[in-house]
Amino acid sequence: MPISYAPAGKTGKWDGAMDWLQMLSGICLILFVWCHAFLESSVIISPELLNTIGHFLEATGMVQVGGPLIFLVFLAHFVLAARKIPFRFEAQASIWHQAKMLRHGDTWTWIVQAASAMIILIMAAIHMWVALSDLPITAAKSAARIQSGGWSIFFLFLLVLTHVHVGAGLYRIGVKWGFVKDTERAVFLKTVTMIVFGFIGLGLITLGRYFFMSVN
Repeated sequence: MPISYAPAGKTGKWDGAMDWLQMLSGICLILFVWCHAFLESSVIISPELLNTIGHFLEATGMVQVGGPLIFLVFLAHFVLAARKIPFRFEAQASIWHQAKMLRHGDTWTWIVQAASAMIILIMAAIHMWVALSDLPITAAKSAARIQSGGWSIFFLFLLVLTHVHVGAGLYRIGVKWGFVKDTERAVFLKTVTMIVFGFIGLGLITLGRYFFMSVN
């Protein structure tokens, strides 16, 4: 039986299109994560402020529609990125060996991004399911959840993993797509690192506010 091959140009065209979609979906998710962090941190100022924001988002349907939509974008982004993630143990071991041998920062950034994506996929799905299945969103509900069981540890890990992943993604987008020149790479990396630590710090304060907030 003769073997037919897809034209190289066609394959390259589809790969390029999927890379663009991966980048665009990544940018959308970065903006969402940052907006979510700022809105969630409103509880630091006042639980009533967070309740007001939550009520507005639900009254306008942004939670009911936006939540599932964001999850679909998140899932699509993971599928697009998974094209280049090795799932077989042999391939993972080979990449790990090469990373240690090359000792290149950008290689390790990709590994951190790929590894964190696997965990975030599961944890974010759990978080979204719990939040969307227990509407309305209120500060008291969030505080009670964090103060019970192992949810505080869960959200602590999710907080760190998410912002590290977002930071790595932002850096790689800037470098891969030529938005950042080689001479600007070091400064850009420091800026992204400060942003990551800033959002992690904001998240820790938010978690602390929930943890010590009265739910009676």
